[in-house]
Amino acid sequence: MAGRAVLFHHSGLCSIAPFSSICRPTIRLGPNPLRRLCRSVPPVLAAISTSICCRSSLQAEGADANPRKEEPFVVTTPLYYVNAPPHMGSAYTTIAADAIARFQRLLGKRVIFITGTDEHGEKISNAAEASGCSPRGHCDTVSSAYRILWKDLDIAYDKFIRTTDSRHERIVEEFYSRVFNNGDIYRANYEGLYCIGCEEYKDEKELLENKCCPMHVKPCVLRKEDNYFFALSKYQKVLEEFFTNNPDFVKPTFRSNEVQGWITGGLKDFSITRSSVEWGIPVPTDTKQTIYVWFDALLGYISALLDEGVHPSLEKAVVAGWPASLHLIGKDILRFHAVYWPAMLMSAGISPPKMVFGHGFLTKDGLKMGKSLGNTIDPKDLVDQFGPDAVRYFFLREVEFGNDGDYSNKRFININNAHLANTIGNLLNRTLGLLKKNCQSTLAVDSTFAEGNMFRDTVENLVKKAKINYENLSLSSACESILEIGNAGNLYMDERAPWSLFKRGGSSSEAAAKDLVLILEAMRIMAVALSPVAPGLCLRIYTQLGFTQDQFEAVTWTDTEWGGLKAGSVMAEPNPVFARIELRKEGEEMEEAAGKVTTVNKRKRNQGLVQA
Repeated sequence: MAGRAVLFHHSGLCSIAPFSSICRPTIRLGPNPLRRLCRSVPPVLAAISTSICCRSSLQAEGADANPRKEEPFVVTTPLYYVNAPPHMGSAYTTIAADAIARFQRLLGKRVIFITGTDEHGEKISNAAEASGCSPRGHCDTVSSAYRILWKDLDIAYDKFIRTTDSRHERIVEEFYSRVFNNGDIYRANYEGLYCIGCEEYKDEKELLENKCCPMHVKPCVLRKEDNYFFALSKYQKVLEEFFTNNPDFVKPTFRSNEVQGWITGGLKDFSITRSSVEWGIPVPTDTKQTIYVWFDALLGYISALLDEGVHPSLEKAVVAGWPASLHLIGKDILRFHAVYWPAMLMSAGISPPKMVFGHGFLTKDGLKMGKSLGNTIDPKDLVDQFGPDAVRYFFLREVEFGNDGDYSNKRFININNAHLANTIGNLLNRTLGLLKKNCQSTLAVDSTFAEGNMFRDTVENLVKKAKINYENLSLSSACESILEIGNAGNLYMDERAPWSLFKRGGSSSEAAAKDLVLILEAMRIMAVALSPVAPGLCLRIYTQLGFTQDQFEAVTWTDTEWGGLKAGSVMAEPNPVFARIELRKEGEEMEEAAGKVTTVNKRKRNQGLVQA
């Protein structure tokens, strides 16, 4: 394909002209095995069929030498930008990804849950300079803060990739060379309005007054650079056909419509290198330029698949688990993941991911969160004060996945108290209390005895509903279905009044003992079904039902089937599994109680932590 150049006029809009009519690119690859590998890759239009989600050519190349294991379920968060410490938006995405990964593990899938940090680019360099440390030292500190927060939130990731890892850099270099050899990278002068916050050139029509970026509300700066470009416009028709053949590629559906609107509106080539940014991966053929942060970071989803000790190569990384089953992202980076990324992969002869899910933003008390408004939520403070289960449950239950969601201190306390402390925790506590008082904490019968019981039927139907909701990524609805089991259990307890039946003795007492088994069986099922959302809470429930931690960690979704409790099993002493969030002093408003987060731990935590 002939090279291209981007010509600008006063409006800031661009047109495309054959690059050969202006100048010729001077890029040359030296004679090395990488060049020979790249030359062997056929152009994407010939290599990729209309059913683009087939296995990549790289997988085919490695199939004979390295037979594939069971195809994994690969779920990713964005690789978070380390210009500043983690915030609640990052935590929300990661909590959701963790819940999805845990559910897939319950189904028996081989899961690879990938998260990590994006550590190159101008913003990182500027943040490090402002704090008086090196870019590497800055990245080490903030990346460590992400790992600490994920541990505090019970995030069970499998791979944590940093884009400053040398193995990742080798993958980026190989990918760049592969795309270049396919004729999709060319050199040209570029002039336009640049947002440092987005690390992206903007069209004037996208901007607010005074040429401000709508995301960062700061003026864009006029820049002119001699860069290398990716020929995105070449993939206009290919992407249109891809979306036609893969209608579920982007979810929710309204975001897919938005992406297709961008594509049909016309794709423009974009710069993939920077001559003015030193903190980045050098271009393999031109060490005076570094690779654009997005062309670098997106490859982290693939480089993360490499096992420790494996020599880094695209082929080995792809065979290890690509294509990803699900990219989970915020809606602000949808264009990069749903337009740029698939085209880049197609150019390299690699299949796009199977799905990109763009969720909404979080607000606080109905307002967009921001440092200037003083209404940000520090996830570390939140989890330190209320525990990971409360944080995980609230955001997954109260935010409809895919849409924007709002946080308020009052609702946070009310929801957790009503759902976790009362509906679930109190039901377990009073049932175990009655069992201890009347049955020496011992189950009288197997839970399987309840064939045809309406309460059992209700529980089984709600579990099926929860499973469907999990599979559809309707996380809030999954939580609701499981909570309904608790509501049904409380209603059954109140209607049957086993405390009264025990007082009557005889057959009434036997019936009451059986009622307790039914309720505890429902609690056991809830503990399995809700474990992707609140794993710590569910472990506490499971162990109070006489199981060990090892038994809990070995459960699968089949354990939500009725019949897991056996006669003669001894239950633990009743002990609240979720402490009600109490007001600090009588008469204090809930908002004030929740808003007064401790500052001592925060000060200690931020000592030496770079603030950008």
